[in-house]
Amino acid sequence: MTDKTIREQLHETALKAPLSSGVYLWRNAENTVIYVGKAKNLKNRLSSYFTGNRTVKTRLLVSNATSIEYITTTNEYEALLLENNLIKKYNPRYNIDLKDGKSYPVLRITKEEFPRIFKTRRILQDGSQYYGPYPDVNALDTFIETIYKLYPVRHCRTFRKRDTPCLYYHMKQCKAPCCNKISKQSYCEYIGEINNLLKGKSEETIADLTDQMKAAAKELNFEKAARLRDGIKALMVLQNQNIVESFDSQDRDYIGYWSEGELVSFTVLKIRNGKLTGRENYRAESLNDDDDLIAEFMACYYEDIKQIPPNIYIPKTAQPELIAKWLEEDMKVESRLYVVLNDEDTNEESDFQDTDCELHIAHYAFEQRDRAAINMATQNAHEDIIRRLRDRGDTPAMEELKDRLGLDVLPVRIEGFDIAHIGGKWPVASLISFYNGNPDKKNYRYFRLKTTDGLIDDFASMKEAVSRRYTRLVNDQEDLPDLILIDGGIGQVNAVESILQSLNLDIPVAGLAKRDEEIYLPGNSTPICLPKRSDALRLLQRVRDETHRFATSRNQNLRTKENTKSIFLELPGVGEKRARQLQMQFTTLENLAKSEEAQIAQCLHIKAFEAAEILLAAKQLNEKRNEKKDSQRKSLGIAGTTKEKAAAAQYIDDLASMALDAADEEPEYGEKN
Repeated sequence: MTDKTIREQLHETALKAPLSSGVYLWRNAENTVIYVGKAKNLKNRLSSYFTGNRTVKTRLLVSNATSIEYITTTNEYEALLLENNLIKKYNPRYNIDLKDGKSYPVLRITKEEFPRIFKTRRILQDGSQYYGPYPDVNALDTFIETIYKLYPVRHCRTFRKRDTPCLYYHMKQCKAPCCNKISKQSYCEYIGEINNLLKGKSEETIADLTDQMKAAAKELNFEKAARLRDGIKALMVLQNQNIVESFDSQDRDYIGYWSEGELVSFTVLKIRNGKLTGRENYRAESLNDDDDLIAEFMACYYEDIKQIPPNIYIPKTAQPELIAKWLEEDMKVESRLYVVLNDEDTNEESDFQDTDCELHIAHYAFEQRDRAAINMATQNAHEDIIRRLRDRGDTPAMEELKDRLGLDVLPVRIEGFDIAHIGGKWPVASLISFYNGNPDKKNYRYFRLKTTDGLIDDFASMKEAVSRRYTRLVNDQEDLPDLILIDGGIGQVNAVESILQSLNLDIPVAGLAKRDEEIYLPGNSTPICLPKRSDALRLLQRVRDETHRFATSRNQNLRTKENTKSIFLELPGVGEKRARQLQMQFTTLENLAKSEEAQIAQCLHIKAFEAAEILLAAKQLNEKRNEKKDSQRKSLGIAGTTKEKAAAAQYIDDLASMALDAADEEPEYGEKN
């Protein structure tokens, strides 16, 4: 049975679905449930998977499914409850399965005869005491470092008896319990003080420790009083770097999310006692619509009613009253759900408030504070998606590119070329490398072109760069790319293909033309046109734009370097001082070449034969520059017969007069080419 037949059967099932609300299940060839979704109208929802511009999520789901089932319900709220139950039962691949995107570190005090204190991300049920988590890792490191300075507790990972103490004992940072230099009771007194620093509410803890500090000072135990004083300071540093104080005392959660294809990341900001006490990131894969992602996440996240705060804030989503009803009727909590509206909705504030009064369930928040918190959560989720894409690689785009271009292998390594010059001057070819769909900057290169210096010939420039690159790879027996992308059309592509054929290399080549984003393959003047939202086109555009950026920046650096170096320094016997004198006297190299020996000798206070040598070199250098100007005019087809061509010729003359000949190569990343 072909994929087309399966797709037709799926579409037929969708068209036969009822118009009522309900839940639908997608199954794969092994009859495993891969996705569960809910719908207000089953027929409309299922039919949408086969019509219009389908997203990456939709294409992925349809390509992996072989059958559809559905269960009708009385209303959409019942569909929401049934969807949650079925997701928990089947654990489908393309529904949310929460994974902690980043476990924040905690402070652990081990359960040992002489406990150890350290930072960890693993929590073991071994009787140890844990404090945290702490989103600000730097603040936690600072606190631990301060604790080690204040309290002489052990640093070693494994406790064992020793005959002589280690270096920490001599640094007065450990009392060496391993050598019986401190009793267990005295050691545990230090641990007790550290526990007091960490447990309880911050204000109460600091107040209690302050009382202990004053009591110790009154008893003339100044060493303990000093420890407590510094410990309080360290604790306040940990709290101040870790907590935002811009909220009222009500506990609340702010939930934000970001999705890219089937990837979804959620961030929960936890506000307790008016302070930001934690930020939790969760990674998931889901093919649900964006409007349904929050509901799906909350059903997974708030399984324990003890975790549900009195107030929950979410971004604008469809039908939030269903979520609020779920909290009230299914979870049996009195939490209030707030939908945070963005700046664009401020003009509609009265409309939302009227709706709020009718629902008495879902509420709307317009405070700038709440918008800032939701934006912060959303930004954190977006950054996590970027990290996931970077770590995973852009596999969907590479797979589509392989299919569209008819490649034999997945284009894991793509190398891109571009040419940059100004009127034929400072010609540079950039080479950039993408690996797994992401920039691989350590393999970036650039080439100072030699055969086209002073000429405008992009075909010849591209040939030189490609020839130098792949001749070297062949000679060094290094790995070749899976695809070469040229910034240009069919002409540049054919030029590169001819070089590869002469090297007996079979590397696929494609060109991406800027004007209409058309893709050209060798020997075929009919371009391939991909949809604007195509993942493959997006990847090629990223490669092309990076080659252009790299080539342009290198060309600009060379222009700057040459424009800041005096042409007179190329003359024999002329250094910085004499170059300045010639610059002031003659201004240009052309004026110097037309001058007399006596003028040069008088300007530099040198003998006649030295002035004659400088004059001869100036004439030769000026003649060489004029030859390059002529070559540039010819490459542009300028005959100077019209005002426009004359102006263009003057433009080339001005450019050529601005700088020296091309300098040697300077590698930016890695080796020189």
